[in-house]
Amino acid sequence: MRITRKPLSRRTVLRGAGTAMALPFLEAMMPGAYAADIGARPKRLQVFYSPNGMTMPEYRPTGEGTAFTLPPTLEPLEPHKDAITFITGLGHPQAAAMGDAPAGHGRSCPAFLTGAHARQTEGPDIRCGTSMDQVFAAHLGDATQIPSTELSIDLPSMAGSCDINYSCAYTNGISWLTPTVPLPVEANPRAVFERLFGDGEALDEKSRLARLRKQASILDFVMEDTARLSGKLGMEDRRKLDEYLDATRAIEKRIQRAESSPPPAQAASMTQPAGIPDDFAEHVKLMIDLQILAMQADMTRVGTFMIGRELSNRTYPEIGVPDSHHMLSHHGNNPEKMRQLAKINRYHMTFFAYALQRMKETKDGEGSLFDRTLVIRGSAFGDSNEHDFLDLPVAVSGGLVQGGRHVRVEHGTTMSNLLLAGLNLLDVPVTSFGDSTGPLQELIRA
Repeated sequence: MRITRKPLSRRTVLRGAGTAMALPFLEAMMPGAYAADIGARPKRLQVFYSPNGMTMPEYRPTGEGTAFTLPPTLEPLEPHKDAITFITGLGHPQAAAMGDAPAGHGRSCPAFLTGAHARQTEGPDIRCGTSMDQVFAAHLGDATQIPSTELSIDLPSMAGSCDINYSCAYTNGISWLTPTVPLPVEANPRAVFERLFGDGEALDEKSRLARLRKQASILDFVMEDTARLSGKLGMEDRRKLDEYLDATRAIEKRIQRAESSPPPAQAASMTQPAGIPDDFAEHVKLMIDLQILAMQADMTRVGTFMIGRELSNRTYPEIGVPDSHHMLSHHGNNPEKMRQLAKINRYHMTFFAYALQRMKETKDGEGSLFDRTLVIRGSAFGDSNEHDFLDLPVAVSGGLVQGGRHVRVEHGTTMSNLLLAGLNLLDVPVTSFGDSTGPLQELIRA
């Protein structure tokens, strides 16, 4: 590693045997006059997606403007209420059948970030639209080592049909690089970690295997380079570097525990993918923390996270819900099934609250990662029993928008207007997106 006169190159890395580890965003990387200027720091985008819709009566806030209260599903977000804008009335008209088969998930999921109508097909000729996150990633170009991260809790389904006459490619993820290229999601924390802290894509295979056998830390490989760099940094940068390295080691230990923990007795006949914790909550938090670490290092500024694949049949016995999520979403207005679905929805909100808290407590210069991040949380359906794609449960947060509001827009207003406004807030000079009619003024107006 070569240290030059300040400002330190944004491409500076810590090097060791078979390893190249990115640095967090340091004051030394900025011209002195701008080091404390939060406006000069990079903007980021994070999307948090939950599948299978909502029990809307338990979700929708009461009251409007700043005078609103949170219903049971949203109560976990109370500590962040002043930082969130809840928007009622947004939909995706492009998720309508338009003469196609009466499927719902296969059209609504791909429309979520694209505002486009998915081509009905079970074959390789899939087509939808470029997603909003990838428009932002393309705008950033090569500003970061990794253009974007697409994380999930569920492994992708096998090729074929997952919804009626619709390819599984439409429900495995929400990010589309182009109208014909959906981006694959990654559910294995070990794979994510190695992508972040390898030589740009993956660790040297020999070194990776040696480290796994020893249960060694990546930090052990770059210790000498770390000491050399630390001596040339100011006090605040040394503190930030120490926090970053501590967070990296903590995540490593959690991944190692997941890999070494024996599977539960009932899973004895199953092959557990290495690095994926058996505990759902630990898995979710680990994936969120990996995204936070990637942003902290400015390895990427764009991330999407699916807490469940669309059509997910996961059960949640840990919260007293032994039935399948997707099955419960088709509750037929059965009160008990609706109650169980609401418990899942609320449980997912606890992890969204966790993500917001982690962004708020992670330093970024004089502020935090939260200050310069646009956060979008949503689902492809409102009322899951009806596959209602015209009243979506959408919330927006982050320091780039005014929070503490419940905003109602005309029912069925295309969510593409919100995605367009989001791109403008991220300084992407576009005037249209998907089926937008203009940027959503309620988002960009203070």
